[in-house]
Amino acid sequence: MDQVRYSKILKEIDEVIHCASSTSFSERKRAEAEAANIKGLQNVLDFATKGRCHCFHFMSTAYVAGRNGGVCKEELVETGRFTNVYEETKCRGEGIATRVCAKEGIRLNIYRPSIVYGNSKSGKSLSFRGLYYPIRTVLFFKELYETDIKKHGGKRAKEMGVSLEVDGSLLLPMRLQVQQGGGINLIPIDYFLEAFTAIMDDCLEGGVFHIVNDKLKKIEELIDYTQRMFQIRGIRACHAEDFERVPKNGLEILFDNYLEAYAPYIRDWRTFENERTKSILRMRNITCPDFDFDIFSRCMRYALDSAWGAK
Repeated sequence: MDQVRYSKILKEIDEVIHCASSTSFSERKRAEAEAANIKGLQNVLDFATKGRCHCFHFMSTAYVAGRNGGVCKEELVETGRFTNVYEETKCRGEGIATRVCAKEGIRLNIYRPSIVYGNSKSGKSLSFRGLYYPIRTVLFFKELYETDIKKHGGKRAKEMGVSLEVDGSLLLPMRLQVQQGGGINLIPIDYFLEAFTAIMDDCLEGGVFHIVNDKLKKIEELIDYTQRMFQIRGIRACHAEDFERVPKNGLEILFDNYLEAYAPYIRDWRTFENERTKSILRMRNITCPDFDFDIFSRCMRYALDSAWGAK
């Protein structure tokens, strides 16, 4: 882009929305995460400060709270303990954006969504991580062991304690460790977009906004939804003491290896303060739907029909 056109664009932009990021949890991808979530952010802030931008909208995550437990407030976080590189770099990004915007007199809105899934009305989604990955892994196991039983004599399935029941369901003897009183904070993309737009339009003073669900979804309910929809039995939630009494079986060890990065969220018990957000959403009658079995079914049907995004 030539300098004349660049200067013209700078003069025309009043607000900047920055929502590009790397969502990788893996420490192996730290360089990629820092390039997107730190350097990329600094480049966009540099662009904003050179023009007439008066408001910067920064997309973060509720999980910048890191390993802080209990109630997470709608304010900047001070912690050095994170679950993964994604949480860490988004928290650092919040600090960078805050310092630059304060220095340049730019209003800053920080949006912190929890775990976003597909459209609650249609089930449509463009991403199949987060909520989807553990369920996709369960279905991978189901297909693997059903094929082994039906086509190869079932030796591998028997070694894992997996069997085909008389009603056609598959028994997967698998325990998931959960936190007492915990659950997953889930919001649909349609609610998130409504909430984001309302805050962007109505908030004139800036701030931190948790776009979350007031009600945590218990892992026990998600297990029930999964088993009911896909004809599976044997999966159950339990606490750490249960594994002390009875060590993990082969299937549980295998499943844990697949879900290592997601384990902290499965065992989560954090809740998110959101009074600042709700004060805006109430005026527009915007509420977050409960992630019930109907919504779960729509989202999973869409995921399957789209081959988990391959189509």
